[in-house]
Parts: sequence; C-alpha cells; structure tokens
Amino acid sequence: MKLQFAKMHGAGNDFMVVRWPAGVDLPSRAQISFWANRRFGPGFDQLMLICGDYTGPEDGAYRVFNADGQEVEQCGNGVRCVARYLASESGTDSLSLAGVGGIVSARMLDNDKVTVNLGNPEFSPNALPFLVEDEAQIYELSVGDQHVEFGAVSMGNPHAVIITDSLDKAPVGILGPGFQEHEAFPSGVNVSFMEVKGVASIRLRVFERGVGETLACGTAAAAAVAIGRDRGMLDAQVDVSLPGGVLEVYWPGRGSPLWLAGPTTWVYEGQIDYEPTER
Repeated sequence: MKLQFAKMHGAGNDFMVVRWPAGVDLPSRAQISFWANRRFGPGFDQLMLICGDYTGPEDGAYRVFNADGQEVEQCGNGVRCVARYLASESGTDSLSLAGVGGIVSARMLDNDKVTVNLGNPEFSPNALPFLVEDEAQIYELSVGDQHVEFGAVSMGNPHAVIITDSLDKAPVGILGPGFQEHEAFPSGVNVSFMEVKGVASIRLRVFERGVGETLACGTAAAAAVAIGRDRGMLDAQVDVSLPGGVLEVYWPGRGSPLWLAGPTTWVYEGQIDYEPTER
C-alpha cells in the first residue's frame, strides 16, 4: 500500500507526519528506524502518526515514535507540526489534540508559527520517572567518570537540564548517552545543556533519547525554561536559541501551564510503500 506523508520541521527538528489509516497495523520498530535513516528513507527525528481511527472529543489524536522506533510520550515541535497539518485541512486557527502525554491546545499564529499549551511542568521525580527519594531543585549523579549537577522535570516526557558556562564546549556526546545508561532513569531521559545569556534568553543543545543530538527540541526548550525559572534565573518569557533556530517559551511559574511557540516548515509531501508485518 502507498502511505501519504508530509515532511515537516520546527527549527530543524524534523518529522515524517502521517495520517495513519484506520485498521492498518502500526509499523514495527525496524520499519520506523528504516524510514528514519536519511539514506534509505525520508529521514527524521520523530515519526508523528495522526490516528485515523480517533473518535474522541478533541480535533485529533497523535502518537510519537523516535528515530529508533520506540514510542514516546510527547514531542513539542512535533505536535506543533501536527497542529499545522490538521489546521491546513480544516482551516481553523485553534485545535485540541490528544496524545499519550495528555491533551494539548494549539493556536496558529502569523508567519507559520504555532503555539501549544504543554500543560504544567511536573517536578516530582516519579513523573519522569527518576529514581531518587526526594524532589530537589538540584540533583547530583556520577555519570561515567564525571560528577554532574542538573535539574529534572517532566514535560509529558522526561528531561534532565545541565547548566553550563560554555555551550560550545559542553560534553553533549558523552553525557547524553551516559544518562541513557544510568539506572536512575529507567525509561531514559532527554538531556539538555543550557547556557543562560540573560533573564529572557538562553542557548540550548539537546541530546534526545532514541535520536541523539538534534537541531532543536520543543519539550527540552520548555524543560530548560521551567528549570531556570524555578531557580529564579529566568523571566516568564524566554527566547531559546538552538542550533536549528529560536523557540519561545512562556511560563509564569508553578501551578501554571507552559506555552511553547515557534516556526513550522512544510518541506514537501510524498508517498512511501508500506506492507504491514507482524511485530
């Protein structure tokens, strides 16, 4: 069978967006990894499936799969692209979408920007999950041969945020994989390195679990601002500069939902062969 898809990205964080046909088996992890390979398939950081059989009260439902084929809870830039995809069909300026990580509200802005409500950041270690006894603003772990201080928060998916004085020298390729192997994070964790430039501006690099370092990550931008604001380092409105572009995060503080805004780009549309196989 032929599957129609759109290749989209948000600040360089790229996706294969597919309205998945009702009644068709989901792709295997091997199939997703094959599509994600930039030499053999469309290539992407995440596969965003729009559920063709969804009949709930929201405007649509989606599922997220990393490049390694593993399903994950949330993807901030991905859901922004899904929202734009669906809005282009319906002509609406606002949407409500159901995902594994909860309900997300989305609004279309000018110049192809989309903003989404990612809900309240969850600082409880159990929400990630993160195997420590008590919640704290700063945690310490030995990762490989390094002693690391970091903050931890869930944005529907797990994040660890390390503050650094020099983003360019940050050991992303060492500590990123190291955190994935640590027993304290049984479901893995997205690892961000944050350089604070001012109360309204940060720079960020992100190692995404199941993907590696990416040009941008929406939930990581949200997590970094949540950690920085909770520690009194940032204002409510923050520009987050990533290698692929700038995202905007607005979060008043604990007890309030966090909004993520940024560009969405429709790269091309295509079709790809798919033969359902047993998992």
